[in-house]
Amino acid sequence: MTNGDGLKNNAQSGIENSTEKSKIIVYGAAVLFSLIVGFSFLAVKTSMVIATPLEVLTYRYNFAALSALVPVAVRYVKIDLKGKPLKRLMLTAGFYLGFMVFQAIGLLFATSIESGIIFAIIPILAKIIAHYYLGEKGDWKQNVFITLSIAAVIAMFVFSVQDFQGVSVTGLVLLFVSSLLMALSNVFMRGVRSEFSPYTIAFAISLGGCLFFNAATLASGVISGEPIQYLAPLGHWEFVLACAFLGIPSTMVSSLLMAFMLAHMQAVKATIFGNLSTAISIIVGVIFLKEPLYLYHIVCTTFIIIGVIGTSMSGAPRPDRERKEK
Repeated sequence: MTNGDGLKNNAQSGIENSTEKSKIIVYGAAVLFSLIVGFSFLAVKTSMVIATPLEVLTYRYNFAALSALVPVAVRYVKIDLKGKPLKRLMLTAGFYLGFMVFQAIGLLFATSIESGIIFAIIPILAKIIAHYYLGEKGDWKQNVFITLSIAAVIAMFVFSVQDFQGVSVTGLVLLFVSSLLMALSNVFMRGVRSEFSPYTIAFAISLGGCLFFNAATLASGVISGEPIQYLAPLGHWEFVLACAFLGIPSTMVSSLLMAFMLAHMQAVKATIFGNLSTAISIIVGVIFLKEPLYLYHIVCTTFIIIGVIGTSMSGAPRPDRERKEK
């Protein structure tokens, strides 16, 4: 073997090791995202007992904006917007905030069971939108695993109720719009990955949400004619801790992780990890809230995990396609 051949082999080995390390980091971020979102329902349950959905959203984004601003204020992170397509960034953040708004309103009319079923289809919506907007393609194996994961989520929620009497059409429509906006946000996050860093995207979402929901709280007080009890929920330490968790890990960090994931993997692959967070939320409920664990929980969770892993491993673009995309 010549020296040239040895250098070539060493370089190839270095590239492969670097690629494997990058995959571990990306999928590690995806698992962390699922864990954070899976645990967030505990904080939601705690905060909703004390305050209204609007107040929870307001303080959630207050904490998110604060955590986003501190690294920028101390110059640890720099936000560079000069010459960048700000409209696309605003659309990305707007779709994400729209998802939050329609989700909150939809849950006033529908149950959490119905919302879980509707939100399970987000990966399908993301796949369709990404196909037309980004030209992303998968294969039949990926479609099978996506279907398996979604079917397992839906089955888990269906088995958990006796019947669906009194289903609100209004609630289902609002939740579907919420799911569509989430899918759009994820696809647009991937679409702007070359112009904006994951932190800039998460920063825009956090700061935009803070401004929007504080304005909504102020407007609500003016319209109702009642004095705004803005500081009242802060008298409950449980509310403060719950909103801090919802704001910092569950909003700022999770949106940062999602933006990072979407910079390195297909939209549908990143979005499917939302279904894994549903399975994690069931496990968290059993462990921390002593909720009952049934056989269908175990079976459906197993299929969700298989679907997520299968989706992640299938449908990978060929090297020539990946170079063309970049």
